Amino acid sequence: MSVQVRIPTILRTYTGGESEVSADGADLAAVLDDLEARYAGIKARIVDETGELRRFVNVYVGNDDVRFLEGLGTATPDGTKISVIPAVAGG
Repeated sequence: MSVQVRIPTILRTYTGGESEVSADGADLAAVLDDLEARYAGIKARIVDETGELRRFVNVYVGNDDVRFLEGLGTATPDGTKISVIPAVAGG
């Protein structure tokens, strides 16, 4: 299953400056594994040491936040757009 992953500016150092990259995987966990194989180090910026999504990183499959779906088990059908969005805070 080939998907497109939108990469935030802060993580583009891992993708050679690319803002969108292709990856393969039937679910989000597999897509992240494929990204890691292609762009070493990127997965650790998205998931923590326990394998869960980092608290301040939002991931959308299509228009849906995966935290309200199946998390890392969220299906990623062929052609899906995935967006990785770091949370912004401040005051």
